[in-house]
Amino acid sequence: MALIKRISPLLLVILLSIFVIVPFFQSGFFPMHDDTQPARVFEMVKSLQRGMFPVRWVFDLGYGAGYPIFNFYAPLAYYFGAIFILIGFDVLIATKIMMVTGVLLSGIFMYLFAKDIWGKIGGVVSALFYMYAPYHAVNIFVRGAVSEFWAYAFIPLVFYSLDKIYKKASIGFAILGTFSYVSIILSHNLTAMMITPVIFGHIIALSLFSFNNKKKIYLYFLVPVFGIIASVFYWLPALIEMKNTNVASQFIGGSDFRKNFVCLEQLWNSPWGYGGSIPGCIDGMSFILGKPQIIVIILSTLMLIWLFFKKVKGRKILLTLFTLLSFFISTFLTLEISRPVWEFISQMSYLQYPWRFLNLATFFASILAGFLIWGIHKIFKKNQLLVQIIASLALLIFLLFLNLKFFTPQKIILVTSRDYISETALKWKISKISDEYLPKNFLKPKTMEEALKNKRVFSFTETPIERTSNIISIAGILILTIGIIISKKKGII
Repeated sequence: MALIKRISPLLLVILLSIFVIVPFFQSGFFPMHDDTQPARVFEMVKSLQRGMFPVRWVFDLGYGAGYPIFNFYAPLAYYFGAIFILIGFDVLIATKIMMVTGVLLSGIFMYLFAKDIWGKIGGVVSALFYMYAPYHAVNIFVRGAVSEFWAYAFIPLVFYSLDKIYKKASIGFAILGTFSYVSIILSHNLTAMMITPVIFGHIIALSLFSFNNKKKIYLYFLVPVFGIIASVFYWLPALIEMKNTNVASQFIGGSDFRKNFVCLEQLWNSPWGYGGSIPGCIDGMSFILGKPQIIVIILSTLMLIWLFFKKVKGRKILLTLFTLLSFFISTFLTLEISRPVWEFISQMSYLQYPWRFLNLATFFASILAGFLIWGIHKIFKKNQLLVQIIASLALLIFLLFLNLKFFTPQKIILVTSRDYISETALKWKISKISDEYLPKNFLKPKTMEEALKNKRVFSFTETPIERTSNIISIAGILILTIGIIISKKKGII
């Protein structure tokens, strides 16, 4: 009974996620921009069955010539989906399980993080604001950006681990934080690029609060350092070998960041659609931040100012200030006014779309939703719990009333796995959707018939840099593990 009481708020979060995942329980599937997901899971399985690990190469894509997609495109979600095919599930069902899991983890991990700061009620509010953010719906039902919303799910878990280290210098939470950070990198490398400066900023802030505790500081920095080394097998070959592909074509034309800034008014109101991003303020897809999220930002700002004048201090107030500042920076980077920053930091062009920063803006807004609930006990002297419950219900009803309508696919198509994994689908339809990682001199077939006649042109052999990166990852993990054991024995950690 005590266990049920303790986990009931988390169960509530999972229960209320039903509105997001219902479309996945219908027969067939829904169209999306990146309509390749079942095919990628299927190809991951075929490569694993041939004894390849880590999987870098698939054998049917690339117009039947073979394709190094998982050498560049983050593979974690597809490893997870492949497990279900290997144990006997249908390809389409395995893909749906993979997507539903990414959705559920976002709410679960945000609840764990926010609960640890704002309490159980604040944790529930933050979790549902995170799950029901409009841009989350865009990634799931419009873009089909599985890798991106999987990375989105792991972001709160990194910060949860770091805050747990602050409260109790535990090597277990450092390992959890490392796992979480690696999961972001292996889910979506561009999200990792965006969130890494925030992680280091948070670590520096925590280190200032832990100035006299070297053990905690050691564990804070262990999380990203260990994570970068453990994932080197993926990101190092991707960086070095990218020049041999056509991926540069993804940073020009319609994918040029200069053509994909968000207009300020779109953050408040832009029509919902299932089209694409185009220059200007009338896009085929929506970039609303969410009216509930924006109202939370306004109320959080006012509450923070009120608490400042009441001389309320402490780490939670500074965390809120850091979060609010991070929200405004993330939102700023989506707008045309930030163009000089994008031009100055040339590496940002790899992010392609400034509106990707809506992921981070949503994360910070969700944290602040929990802050509002926590702040009630600083304002009200009596009936604090009752006021918190009433305020939480009001916020969540407002959230679901305005945002729930976004969490629906454009339509359901009565397709089966065969429609995604047939020879025609793999060698032609799916190959055309994503072919940017083919060699620069590769001559693409002009017709489906030409692609179907294509016999495998490339054979997979790991390059020296790929083999070296595998060794570095393994050696790094072993060295750091031994270092942790020795440090623990000597009482350093």
